[in-house]
Amino acid sequence: MREVAVIGVGMTRFGELWDMSLRDLFVEAAQKALKDAGTDTLDSMYVGNMSAGQFVGQEHLGPMMAEQLGVAGVPAARVESACASGGMALRSAFLEVASGMSDLVLAAGVEKMTDGADVTAVLATASDQENEVYYGVTFPGLYAMIARAHMAKYGTTEEDLSWVSVKAHRNGARNPHAQFRRPVTLEEVMGSSLLAEPLRMLHSSPVTDGAAAVLLCPLERAKEFGGQPVKVLASGAATSTLALADRKELADLDVVELSARRAYEMAGLGPQNIHVAEVHDCFSIAEICCYEALGFVERGKGKDAAREGVTDLGGRIPVNPSGGLKAKGHPVGATGVAQAVTLVEQLRGEAGDLQVEGARIALAQNMGGSGASSVVHIFQGV
Repeated sequence: MREVAVIGVGMTRFGELWDMSLRDLFVEAAQKALKDAGTDTLDSMYVGNMSAGQFVGQEHLGPMMAEQLGVAGVPAARVESACASGGMALRSAFLEVASGMSDLVLAAGVEKMTDGADVTAVLATASDQENEVYYGVTFPGLYAMIARAHMAKYGTTEEDLSWVSVKAHRNGARNPHAQFRRPVTLEEVMGSSLLAEPLRMLHSSPVTDGAAAVLLCPLERAKEFGGQPVKVLASGAATSTLALADRKELADLDVVELSARRAYEMAGLGPQNIHVAEVHDCFSIAEICCYEALGFVERGKGKDAAREGVTDLGGRIPVNPSGGLKAKGHPVGATGVAQAVTLVEQLRGEAGDLQVEGARIALAQNMGGSGASSVVHIFQGV
């Protein structure tokens, strides 16, 4: 396999973007990535998207986005893995470049969620229809079960969950791309409306429009282009059961642990080598579980990490300096690529007020459903 580098990145602002369509979002992010790399040509592209067919009535995104970008004729395909669609699109692009099939491959993620669809119902299609949705379960309910299991096993409290949200909004307030750019207090989080006990509104990521894109090429060619390259050290993916009830342990995200193990082995590194991470905090309990599954803290210690500052910008392992899904926003198909954009900026030293000093190795973890799929990428500054 060839070594692979990111040579260009681009991202839209995240939020309720009423004046932008699905194609507008994609093109803005993709053009920014191409401009960053200093090129206007592509060999291939992948579009990470969860549910454009239900959100805006549009399928067959590959050729549509190729045409809109002005590269009609280029091989293009949509990649779907629920909320991990963006990360899986990045993995597909990485594998195509690494294999030698193509040299310049775009991985982009996009979602337009605010055009009137029943968002809760659309997102629920990523869970088990016969065994979960039929009985009325939604994702807040599924993650509430994970939270309850974690509380029972490790003594996690609602306050522990809330510190994760406080950290997210503190970071998001300084992120110009973020949907929510204001800090929140612990009291505000714990006083927000209940969604599915014990999870509250401010424990949950929002409904978001947005897009992000990265351009990959062989590392040996990276210096030919304008963008400062960042090496993709590893890509690890895994799946678990679709239904939460079919898992051996609800409190531990086995899919994250397995995808991380594969990425660590490929990179020849361990969690102790990671300087900054973006993880899938669709709900605050997910971030706590990811701390543990990625090996950043011991099992059962994830509940303490945000409260004790371990995962703050100046902490031992800064997690979600972007504000994460909670504050930056969660346009489901775009999230995994947006994580990569954030980390490339970190490794280039271009993260501004959110810069993690001395960051050289970064990890992105993107998850689908209630933990049925996960993909982990590890990056290194060149």
